[in-house]
Amino acid sequence: MSFPTTRLRRLRQNARLREMLRETALRVDDFIYPLFVVCGRDKKIPVPSMPGVFQFSVDTLKDEIRHVCELGIRAVLLFGIPEHKDAVGSASCDDNGIVQLAVQVIKSIAPELVVITDVCLCQYTDHGHCGVVTRQGKIDNDPTLELLAIQALSHARAGCDMVAPSDMMDGRVGAIRSAFDSAGFADLPIMSYAAKYCSGMYGPFRDAADSAPAFGDRRTYQMDFCNSREALREVELDIQEGADIIMVKPALAYLDIIKSVKDTFGCPTAAYSVSGEYAMVKAAGAQGWIKEEAVMMEILTAIKRAGADLIITYFAKDAAKLLHS
Repeated sequence: MSFPTTRLRRLRQNARLREMLRETALRVDDFIYPLFVVCGRDKKIPVPSMPGVFQFSVDTLKDEIRHVCELGIRAVLLFGIPEHKDAVGSASCDDNGIVQLAVQVIKSIAPELVVITDVCLCQYTDHGHCGVVTRQGKIDNDPTLELLAIQALSHARAGCDMVAPSDMMDGRVGAIRSAFDSAGFADLPIMSYAAKYCSGMYGPFRDAADSAPAFGDRRTYQMDFCNSREALREVELDIQEGADIIMVKPALAYLDIIKSVKDTFGCPTAAYSVSGEYAMVKAAGAQGWIKEEAVMMEILTAIKRAGADLIITYFAKDAAKLLHS
């Protein structure tokens, strides 16, 4: 027996009842805030394609971390931009590298904050790809796994709470899990970019992370956006290899994938609301073409409604302020 539509209309007429009967409710606890860290001092560099987003040196990062904590945001995701880049991204494995130092500083001033670190080579290589490149210009999967495991271990030693491999190399979750188990970090969780699509919405991020590929693109190791069943296979493999949380990226154009993953596996699921999604809303809002805050909340709610337990979003601070108001 269906519920009479007249009764639904009566319930909707009362604003408080509408709120009480909502099926999906956003919380500040849902958000993970991405941060970009650069070498040097006294740096807070605006990212032109992402209004409100900055590259921070470790010293200026402290004020940002305090502000994030004041807003009740419980987790951040760190991306590092090193001073030196080379063909194999060696700076990513340095125990005194930019992310490793940032982790230590954050944990010293906000030990309760969950610090997640991106594990990938693209920000650290001079060619901008996520793995080791052969002389023929192809990505060499297995040597890349060794470097990713070393990088993840250096983040673990620095004190991170979770690592997030974003490279999409085959077998990288298993390689990192094996390295963690052997080095005494068996309890450190992995949030895997399990279904990461080759998307046109990553451009502003590549400005922020200085990680645009110098040649070609990443379609040989990221997923084809035409495919959905492939996402389920990728997720299943990562779960088998030891991923604790799986991620779908991007989020907005892939709500069907988020729902399929959640319905199929029922595991903790994250979704990355990517830089292009953020930049489009900000640009349209600045022109007065949309109501920015309303659209932001609608998008974030849709991502959660689709099945995401956690949302990585550049809107985290803006949304947190609204939720507290």
